[in-house]
Amino acid sequence: MKSTIHFRSGYFAAIVLAMVAVLPLLLVSCSDDEEEFSGDPYFSIDDAPTGLTAGVEGSTVSYVVRSNRPWQIVAQEENSWVRAFPAEGSEDGTFKLIVGENETFDARTMNFSFIVAGEEQPVLFRVEQAANVPYINLPGAQTGAEVLAAGGDITIDVDANVAWTYTLEDDATWLTQLELSATKIRLRAEKNSGTDRSTTVTVRSATHPELDKTIVITQLPGNIILREDFSWLAYGSEKPYNTTGETRFDTWTQDQLNHGWFSTPVAASSNQPLLYARQGFVKLGKTGFGGDLISPRLNIEGTVDIRVTFKAAAYISAGGAIDDRILKIYALGAGTPSTSQLSIDNVPNSEAQDNAGVVNNIWAAERAYSFTVTGATADTQIKFLGGDYNLTGVGQGKNRIFIDDINIEIIE
Repeated sequence: MKSTIHFRSGYFAAIVLAMVAVLPLLLVSCSDDEEEFSGDPYFSIDDAPTGLTAGVEGSTVSYVVRSNRPWQIVAQEENSWVRAFPAEGSEDGTFKLIVGENETFDARTMNFSFIVAGEEQPVLFRVEQAANVPYINLPGAQTGAEVLAAGGDITIDVDANVAWTYTLEDDATWLTQLELSATKIRLRAEKNSGTDRSTTVTVRSATHPELDKTIVITQLPGNIILREDFSWLAYGSEKPYNTTGETRFDTWTQDQLNHGWFSTPVAASSNQPLLYARQGFVKLGKTGFGGDLISPRLNIEGTVDIRVTFKAAAYISAGGAIDDRILKIYALGAGTPSTSQLSIDNVPNSEAQDNAGVVNNIWAAERAYSFTVTGATADTQIKFLGGDYNLTGVGQGKNRIFIDDINIEIIE
């Protein structure tokens, strides 16, 4: 039986037109497939590196690929310390080799191969990393650690990449351990009613005895109730006239606030506390307004007389203009100070004097100021104020003062 298919003339014409329309697309597609990667395959890296040498801390290095084919970067062994990113690409591109920190005491090596259009290239890329070196470091060991006679906590930071233990010289029964971790030792000192005392903390490694490190802890004698050097502040410049980067009290960190110092918000200056942190010292006030510094309450039993010793310097501009130099003294809570104000005649260098090499150590011990307070108790706080809070119409309208190294001792 013969079957015959009949097309209506309209249908046949439509099919022919559709085929004619699609044919160029098919031809173009085939042509694109053939010409997607033209010419002989090639692969190179700019500057033709054949390896990477990384330090203990690790590194990340970028490379530029020139190619006309798909490529892959393949580590010759499984590892967790170095990788390529991205590990594949097509034609020209970039990749990074990312080397992690070497926490081991062994040098290590890894080879990478480059696969181009399915073919491994003849030259391997070699990554080498140095071995780490065992160490124990005690930040602050040179200056030691100090604790007040009233007692308190001492934290010894330990930076080490080996297992370690510690010992106290002569057992130092006045110290007890509060915390021990891989990075710190935290001890608590009992109250000291006698002369100053000290002990040596030795941190050692059983496997690396040559790494032993020591730090001395000193407890002040019973009459020293406060000693502050503001070494925990590090903002701005050491040059007094350079105010860039100094940091106002209300933006200090919580750890810094925990030291117990305070500054009064100044109503005339949008309730801002005008105490500024610098490099291990503080500044009171700004143009037009004075600022204050208020101590923590003092650790005193009963009623005693105390001596307050401190270092202070007047403000000088880079050009040599000197502020008013009045520093007012208050005993808050209890006690009567021996003076209500001091004139600060200790003046830092101007910028020109610094540039000329003029020697002027404003923090020298012989430049310290002092006063006494009678009738001090556990409620006593010492307040220093630069001039007044609102300096409008007062002198030059500027009364900035720098303060450091405050020491308070019982004298009776």
